[in-house]
Amino acid sequence: MRRFWRHTLSTLMAMLLLVACGGGGGGGNGTASSTTSQTVATTAAGEAGAPQATGNTANDGFAWFNFRRQQIGLAPFRRDARIDTAALGHSNYQKINNVITHEQTPGNPGFTGRLVEDRLSAAGYALPPDDYAFGEVISSTSDSSGFKAAEDLIAAIYHRFLIFEPMFKDAGSGAATVVGGSTYFTTNFATIGLNGGLRRGAVAVYPFNGQQQVPINFFSDNESPDPVTSRNEVGYPISVHANIVSTLSVNSFTVQPRNGQPLAVQLLTGTSSSSNPSIVVDEHTPHSAAAIIPLVRLANGTTYDVSFNGVLDGVPITRSWSFTTQ
Repeated sequence: MRRFWRHTLSTLMAMLLLVACGGGGGGGNGTASSTTSQTVATTAAGEAGAPQATGNTANDGFAWFNFRRQQIGLAPFRRDARIDTAALGHSNYQKINNVITHEQTPGNPGFTGRLVEDRLSAAGYALPPDDYAFGEVISSTSDSSGFKAAEDLIAAIYHRFLIFEPMFKDAGSGAATVVGGSTYFTTNFATIGLNGGLRRGAVAVYPFNGQQQVPINFFSDNESPDPVTSRNEVGYPISVHANIVSTLSVNSFTVQPRNGQPLAVQLLTGTSSSSNPSIVVDEHTPHSAAAIIPLVRLANGTTYDVSFNGVLDGVPITRSWSFTTQ
């Protein structure tokens, strides 16, 4: 997975792909992609308020993203038919050419635009010269469940940073299935105007406080760049998200079983910490988010306590919350 970042007038673009993919923004661009199998995350369709499955991969995946966003206090995406067109066109391109990619090749069958922004523009969703952001996530699996595709993308931490970006407003999804083969699920996100999102000083966390049936593991090799290069099976990622225009630094970030000791974790932060110079900045993590990945799978049926201490836009911030695994 490659990923590049550039800022222009407080705008940011990020783009990702797992067996899936990610986005961009106002005079900036970024790409990240990985091509591997699904995670073992289980969709909890029985949760209170969960959407009902329709059997339509694109609609179900879109609904699941909005369900999870609302659970953590983020505004749901507004569905835009133009973005649907761009996402469906890209899923069809991948199906026709038997490839998973963010970038299309001119002249190939099904070509709708080389880059994400080209495809959005061709579909009628034109981005301005600045003050915007956009993204793309893609999954390719043998399972046509939109809920499963969306949950797998949320489990993949570099993809989660994009899906839970608070300032994204508009989105669209499209899916294409090879007969007897893979289903390509693409979702594009965008915002024109970097406003809205979370109120000043606020963050969203995932898993959220009190969440039940949280998966116990994630296979790190399924994501590229690999967030934990030293091993494949790790614990389920835990993350903190602020607005794309914010800067979030970490002083400490821990997780431990109730009445137990803190687990060894891999910290992902895009910002250095003046109070903890030993923290290493991860080039693939946005300045506005942070995550920890336990280095061992979590225990079943166990409550975990999380503690975060850091600085958000120059102001100290602390959060403590808990979740319980499957």
